[in-house]
Amino acid sequence: MAWKEAVEQVLAQAVGALQFSLETLSVVCVLVGLVQTLRLAFSQRRRSRGADFPFARVRLRFGSWLSLALEFQLGADIVATTTAPSDSNLIRLAVVAAIRTFLNIFLAREMEQQQRLEERSHPETALPPLP
Repeated sequence: MAWKEAVEQVLAQAVGALQFSLETLSVVCVLVGLVQTLRLAFSQRRRSRGADFPFARVRLRFGSWLSLALEFQLGADIVATTTAPSDSNLIRLAVVAAIRTFLNIFLAREMEQQQRLEERSHPETALPPLP
């Protein structure tokens, strides 16, 4: 029985490390997305002197990074629940997963609509399609 407790302890530490890694990746995605979005915004600002600022393009860039960050956060929640699958933790995971999934779906829809509008209005400078 001592080996079982040792294995459970190692597994709990591994799960904790994985959860922390996924949460860290989520924060890194938001940070990288912010930096890239700011770079894009400043470069577009310089190019669009007097013309309309391509706000939709900037939103698309940041939105794609936020969507990726949400995926990592959902993964971290799933991993965290595997070590403590109590009723309250499972309910919490279900609620959080539903909220994050709906946020991601609506964000993806909005990004697709914005990208189509951007391609129609400025086909020569359209961003490559989102994956």
